[in-house]
Amino acid sequence: MPGVPGFISALGWWGIVPFLFAVVFFRSQGTYWLGRWLRRGADAWALQETAEPEGTTTPVATQLPSSAPAPASSPAQTTTENAQAARPKSRIAQRLSGPAMAKAQVFLEKWGFVGIPLCFLTVGFQTIVLGTAGYTRMRWDFFTLAMLPGCATWSLIYGGVSVTLIELWQRSPWLFMLGLLTVIGVAYGATRLRRNAGSAAHTPQ
Repeated sequence: MPGVPGFISALGWWGIVPFLFAVVFFRSQGTYWLGRWLRRGADAWALQETAEPEGTTTPVATQLPSSAPAPASSPAQTTTENAQAARPKSRIAQRLSGPAMAKAQVFLEKWGFVGIPLCFLTVGFQTIVLGTAGYTRMRWDFFTLAMLPGCATWSLIYGGVSVTLIELWQRSPWLFMLGLLTVIGVAYGATRLRRNAGSAAHTPQ
């Protein structure tokens, strides 16, 4: 199976499911902490915008003699330097603050911590929800506890699909292609149904 080491695939179900659980666990944790990192940069950028209103200019420092000691940096300069260092984070955060992230925030506000394991049952929405949980600074311990059932469910579903596809490949490449197309069709249909349901919910009656 592509992406899975051969010695793990040889173990069948008992090797693939724990492997997938480890993969989705660390990927989910990484997505959460990426959201926290982006929030930190966005907050620093907002702090700079508050400290320096538009239209203000920074005075040019006068040249001091070479023998004079360099002036100590003021707290305002330190804040500005920290905010400038956080600009790459804030730019990424601005890109993520679109309709998808707004929908993920609504989802988490509605379901709370229960929404974390539920998002593992979605296709294409899971990463946004996990990143939004970090961006909104959901408590890490509660997030991790809520994430574990989702990781287990995800690994069982994808592990079962993976084992089935491996068995179909061993029987016939044509059966493997048929099974793969079926999986793709089901995933595509589920995604379309979710998007249509979301559009209908926001359509004025």
